[in-house]
Amino acid sequence: MVTLLRTLADHGDDISCCAFSALHLATCSLDKTVRVYSLSTLAELPYSPLAGHRYAVHCCCFSPSGRVLASCSTDGSTLAWDAGAGRLLAVLEQPRGSPVRVCRFSPGASLLSGAADGGLVLWDTRSWRPRGSGNVKDGSLVACAFSPNGNFFITGSSCGDLTIWDDKMRCLYNEKAHDLGVTCCDISSQPISDGEHGFTYFQMASCGQDNQIKLWLILFTDFSGVELKYKCTLNAHSAPVLACAFSCDGQMLVSGSVDKRVIIHETSTGNTLHTLSQHSRYVTTCAFAPCRPLLATGSMDKTVNIWQLDLKQPYAGNTVENESKLDVEDWSEDDVSAWLCAEDLADFVGLFKKNNIDGKELLNLTKESLTDELKIESLGLRSKVLQKIEELKMKMISLPVTIPDEFLCPITRELMKDPVIAADGYSYEREAMENWISTKRRASPMTNLPLPFLMLTPNRTLKMAINRWLETQQKCS
Repeated sequence: MVTLLRTLADHGDDISCCAFSALHLATCSLDKTVRVYSLSTLAELPYSPLAGHRYAVHCCCFSPSGRVLASCSTDGSTLAWDAGAGRLLAVLEQPRGSPVRVCRFSPGASLLSGAADGGLVLWDTRSWRPRGSGNVKDGSLVACAFSPNGNFFITGSSCGDLTIWDDKMRCLYNEKAHDLGVTCCDISSQPISDGEHGFTYFQMASCGQDNQIKLWLILFTDFSGVELKYKCTLNAHSAPVLACAFSCDGQMLVSGSVDKRVIIHETSTGNTLHTLSQHSRYVTTCAFAPCRPLLATGSMDKTVNIWQLDLKQPYAGNTVENESKLDVEDWSEDDVSAWLCAEDLADFVGLFKKNNIDGKELLNLTKESLTDELKIESLGLRSKVLQKIEELKMKMISLPVTIPDEFLCPITRELMKDPVIAADGYSYEREAMENWISTKRRASPMTNLPLPFLMLTPNRTLKMAINRWLETQQKCS
């Protein structure tokens, strides 16, 4: 379930982009301003709006720490702001003064800016000087995204190309992806390992003027270098798709379109989980919060909608208890930030990031280290943090049971109680499939092809297998 939490209507023109940090939401507009809100209250910060640009602002983004906010504009500049105070830190002028369409921070100390003339510049965020530059073959540079490790990034152009670059600005790979032009791209923050071959691959999404969203796998191998491997196409939108973004766990992808709809997709199956139709004009931007169950969408109707996601939905894996990652020692700093937010400790996100607290460091925190190293003076707050860490350790001891994927309904991603076989040959929970059909969707949830008939046949064999598995789990407990 997705609930509309708040509508922000402070901008005076089309919304062009929105971005989250652990503590803030930033929005920018063709009205030349950037606005910044507190995530805890959704109130606009005292220093907002930021009004340093002379023309329309096209994109905004936060640094990995959340302490720096960048924005770029038709005026040919990318501005860096202190996200805590709104102070202007640097003005980065694009070579040849071309309008800057997109900007993104790397996981390291770099900021990328891409312009309408196809030029891109990688800026050092310590000196605010260029580290390197490049140029796409044809068209404007309109999209970019970094890999989670920062070793490479991908750009999308108005001519339809996706290009992979390394962190030294060398072009590694180029692919014609969307015939009418790329509009946006994103890389999932969760790299995936291929245990059989030892490869690491990254899930990537691109969307375009051709009404399509394409899912890709970026592969790095010793013998072939880098490869962009096509996975599938999502055709849920009926008009050009202008924006897309992965959830933190990589299990959901949100998209916005000229058809005025926001669609949340399940990346493993391509199924549509939710369709949101509250915007009255083109949806131009969408973003998931990094450590809260929130989604922001912006539109040419001059509003930004903030949505609350129901955590009971399949957000972080198919387990009886919906925990995201139970091997806490392997948690990154971002995973720790997400955990802090989930445990109502969001005020500590900045402090923990500043001290580089990852999963292993989190488990080793003590009363003394909280006092002496992290400088948490309040005894009550120290006790609360330690209590939550102890609860986390207890969950690690009693790991939740992973449900076999074939026992999960493809629509709800929940354990089936009354499985039935549909005309497409797949099994579903009876109630979920009946609801699917009752909404006049006569296409298969799995293949999106028309169902030749609507009769549902009980899958008694699968039901018996599920019951036997449940009995086994009860005996083990």
